[in-house]
Amino acid sequence: MGGFSNFAISFSIISILTGVTLFGYGLEMGGPLEMSLGWPLASLFTLTVAASMAELCSAYPTAGATYHWAADLGGRGWGWLVAWLNILGLIAELAGINYSCAQFILPFLNIASTPLYLFGMFAFILLTQGILNHYGIRLVAMLNDLSVTVHIAGVALVVLALFFLAPRQPVPFLFQAVNSNGRSFYWWAFVLGLLQAQWTYTGFDASAHMAEETRDPRRHGPWGIVLSVGISGIVGYFLVLALTLAIKSVPGVLAAKDAQGNQISAVVAILQQGLGSKAGNAMSALISMAMWFCGLACITSASRSLFSLARDHGTPFAEQVRWVSPRHGTPAFSIWVTVAASMAAMLWTKAVPVVTSLSTVALYLAYGIPIALAWRARRAGSDWPSHAVWSLGRFGAPINTVAMLYAAFICVVLIMPPNELAAETLAGLLAGLGVLYVAVVRRKFKGPEWSRHGSTP
Repeated sequence: MGGFSNFAISFSIISILTGVTLFGYGLEMGGPLEMSLGWPLASLFTLTVAASMAELCSAYPTAGATYHWAADLGGRGWGWLVAWLNILGLIAELAGINYSCAQFILPFLNIASTPLYLFGMFAFILLTQGILNHYGIRLVAMLNDLSVTVHIAGVALVVLALFFLAPRQPVPFLFQAVNSNGRSFYWWAFVLGLLQAQWTYTGFDASAHMAEETRDPRRHGPWGIVLSVGISGIVGYFLVLALTLAIKSVPGVLAAKDAQGNQISAVVAILQQGLGSKAGNAMSALISMAMWFCGLACITSASRSLFSLARDHGTPFAEQVRWVSPRHGTPAFSIWVTVAASMAAMLWTKAVPVVTSLSTVALYLAYGIPIALAWRARRAGSDWPSHAVWSLGRFGAPINTVAMLYAAFICVVLIMPPNELAAETLAGLLAGLGVLYVAVVRRKFKGPEWSRHGSTP
């Protein structure tokens, strides 16, 4: 992969067109103000996380990414925990992406959005992405490059159509603070609604996971991480504002249903009401295409994370999980384990806000722990920053501090009701991992091979 392809995979997983899936959740919690204020706040603070991770990627350009960073800076136990948090987060994220994709495809095909049809389409989407990932990295790289075009062109078409063809609210509408669920006082509901923006900003560590398959990874990997977040923040804000101004009625959008009486996505409702049924469904189809690309890239990233841990004997059935197809050069077993686990995650949670909350919290724990370990090592005089070609310099420690505090804030907020199932599921998974580590892994797992030999990747 070149630098653009490395950027493309993170940009595809962030997928601002996929992030609008939770537009209705944010709108219900905080109203139009959630969109106009929540998105830039999340963008700004996520950039501190991305910059901190970019510096670590430059110092440790390996497929293990967050796992290897934590293992070298904090020890094999921290590394193993971060690896599993990253894997579980990506698997849950993949479930949310593809179920959302199914929600947008069915209206375009004029198929009722029943639970059975939604899950059938979700499973079919997963299958197509798994096959393509199995086939080869060159094809996936080309598709991810195409994904950037689809995302940019898709956002441009949707924004232009809504601004010039749909009725628009006046600008003061953007500052209306409306809590439609009535379960919490407004500012707490607004904070809970940040899930809408924050779930979008997950998966940008993919550029680091692809380091071993990227030319000049110490430079291209970090820029892939930072640019994917920065460009998504700018382009995504135009999309969020266009959708918000096209809302005819907040209650009408939140309560929208198809002809059979099944709930439909708030964004699908906005597009249909603003552009008409045919044009609205066509835009929904374009968004679903972007979501499909997002899921394709997510399988790539998740399978590399799983493969990397299995390579160091950190997973059950490690010999099978680390197997690489001699014909296609891809970690085939890891790819299909990722597909199966994602299907199981959706069956368990049964709701997009729950599975997306679970994925966001797990991933930000996986991001925050190595950043905290790097901050501690930096203060203790470690020389790891000297290995980074892409460096934060003297601003490293302050930026790391902001990133850690924000990651901790997000992890606490997003497991609060109504997403308590995400908290319960994550607690159960952490307990299971703890038992597994103490009973089995602690004796067998030695950490990354390069770290055991005292070398720098």
